[in-house]
Amino acid sequence: MADWFVALPVYNEKSHIPAILDEVGRYADNILVVDDGSSDGSRELLEQRSDITLISHPENRGYGAALITAFDFAVKNGLDGIVTIDCDGQHQPKLIPVLMERLLRNEFEPIDIVSGSRYLKEFTGDNSAPEDRRRINFEITAQLNEQLGFNLTDTFCGFKAYRTSALEKLEITETGYAMPLQFWIQAACAGLKIEEYPVPRIYLEEERSFGGSLDDARRRMAHYQDVISRELKRLAPRCGQIPVLQASSTDS
Repeated sequence: MADWFVALPVYNEKSHIPAILDEVGRYADNILVVDDGSSDGSRELLEQRSDITLISHPENRGYGAALITAFDFAVKNGLDGIVTIDCDGQHQPKLIPVLMERLLRNEFEPIDIVSGSRYLKEFTGDNSAPEDRRRINFEITAQLNEQLGFNLTDTFCGFKAYRTSALEKLEITETGYAMPLQFWIQAACAGLKIEEYPVPRIYLEEERSFGGSLDDARRRMAHYQDVISRELKRLAPRCGQIPVLQASSTDS
């Protein structure tokens, strides 16, 4: 476990931090928290903890920016990999070792990334996703499956296990909530091997804001389409036709 960290992006999560970090600590020896310019006292609360490594952005840069910082930390410190998990209670920390086990189970045919999916399997007690989020997720997922040759069911879940060797092949620059779209396109271009793993669907704050104009579903979808178009165009000279890949899914 010494070469693995669990990384949590945090922005104004003061009410969730104590319980979530205590629970994560039951399943991980090394915890990285990236505070993305919180203004609600989250950073001060995090600074009091001796059981985490803390990186603080002086100002809010975005969800993607927090993950970029975590990825850079993994690469610069020569880690074997990281597991990313949100700090808002949407993910179950007890599944951290499960994702890591799935990632490491076969060194002869290594998986590069195990991606949590809230739609691969129905669990007792699953919440219904907010309608606009569910619709956009499904539409974007179907689009990327067609464009990239994937067979994904959830393109926006933040609960993932990454090999650092895979992260070294990526050049993520998207700092907002559209970061996963850039990630999937780059993963296809790099020929990364992806596996989905089912995780429960938990929504504790259904009215959570994306910020600014992105709270409007139509504008959010337009922004996502712009990111997809720009990234495909940017990578075209390098990748030519994006290779047709087949992401495997498992519920075992």
